[in-house]
Amino acid sequence: MTVPDFPQEKSMGAFDDGSAAPVLRLCAIRDAPLSPSEVLDAIGDPTCGAQVLFVGRVRDHDHERAVAALTYEAHPLALQRMSEVALAVAQEYAVRAVAAVHRCGDLAIGDIAVITAVAAPHREAAFAAGADLIERLKASTPIWKHQHFSDGESEWVGLP
Repeated sequence: MTVPDFPQEKSMGAFDDGSAAPVLRLCAIRDAPLSPSEVLDAIGDPTCGAQVLFVGRVRDHDHERAVAALTYEAHPLALQRMSEVALAVAQEYAVRAVAAVHRCGDLAIGDIAVITAVAAPHREAAFAAGADLIERLKASTPIWKHQHFSDGESEWVGLP
């Protein structure tokens, strides 16, 4: 099983009194196709004039080797780590909404592997937070990629 046996989605806020919408609008690890429109809808906020969306897809090559397919596997604590990173980015950049969704399981060329999004009152904060969010998620979330090459060989990427 490539998706761990734990709650696969979280929504948390910066405020415990319920006075504001949660900052973390969507955080999930799924074994089904991902939807950019779902993620954009999740971060919708009437106080925000900027939304930045990143969509990462499976490409057909890596380091000049032809890739046939990928398999992603997540550690049982991956969702917790994704949530921590997303909340930290939201706080550091003062964005009002953040979302991150990662796919696990077998993916084909062109499939969406990850989507991240942020919403902020202005574009400068949204662009900076959006770039930092995907870089930090890739660097610190324990989700590993098993690349299957067209020549029949394979390799794991991102293992500790």
